[in-house]
Formats: sequence, structure tokens, C-alpha cells
Amino acid sequence: MAEQSTQSIEVDAEPERVMAVIADFPAYPEWAKAVRETEVLGEDGEGRAKQVKLTLDAGPIKDVYTLEYDWDADGQGVSWHLVKGQMQKAQNGRYALEALGGGRTKVTYTLSVELALPMIGLLRRKAEKMVMDTALKELKKRAEAS
Repeated sequence: MAEQSTQSIEVDAEPERVMAVIADFPAYPEWAKAVRETEVLGEDGEGRAKQVKLTLDAGPIKDVYTLEYDWDADGQGVSWHLVKGQMQKAQNGRYALEALGGGRTKVTYTLSVELALPMIGLLRRKAEKMVMDTALKELKKRAEAS
């Protein structure tokens, strides 16, 4: 099992708004720079995405992969794992939201990725940190824009 990386950011938006941005997969190519295309393959009983196919182009890292999502009943978090990928053997992630009051939310992003090709742990952690940092900043910008 690969090690996990965790980062947090504070967003000037209510948790419901932040989660709405996270759950709106068709809009990802509009705000998540590395995501070129998304396709919701299936939904759960609540109408939320259960499986999503993503096309990623982050410079040297290009991949088409499918993630399966598990939404928290209280609407404060979502976890996912890799179903199928080209460059990845495994991916596990989670967004956890915490209301801070005053319309602010703390978003904690946990990510673990195992690539099909071996990568030195230090390089993998640096890449994960870069992906997470970018994702959180883009999520913050999108959630605060509305």
C-alpha cells in the first residue's frame, strides 16, 4: 500500500457549496486545469456519481482512468478508489469538509497513488503534493467564485 499525502485549505464558501463543486464532474474541465474530459459512468441511489472516467493531461503525466466514489451520508466527505487506469495501479483519495463558521470551510484532501511504473518515493510524494496543491487551489477558486 502506498503512503498517503494530506493537505488542507480554507475556503470562503459553505460546505454545501464546496461539495457541490466536488460533485459536479461534468464541470471539472472548466476549472481543473489537468482534467481534459470527464464521463459519469454510473450514479448511486441519490443521483450522485458512483463511477467517473477521467482524462488527465498534466504535462508529462497523461492518463485515462476510472474512479469509484463513496459519498458520506452527512454530505461532509467523499472517498474514492481506482477501478481502472493506464498509468496507475492504485489511487485512493478523500475530501473531508469541516464547517468553520462564518461561511468558511476547511477542506482536507488525502491522496495515495501507485503508478504502474516504479517511481522513487521522494519523487512520488513530490508529485502527489503538486497535484494536491493545485487541486485544492483550483477547488477554492471555483467554490469562492459563486
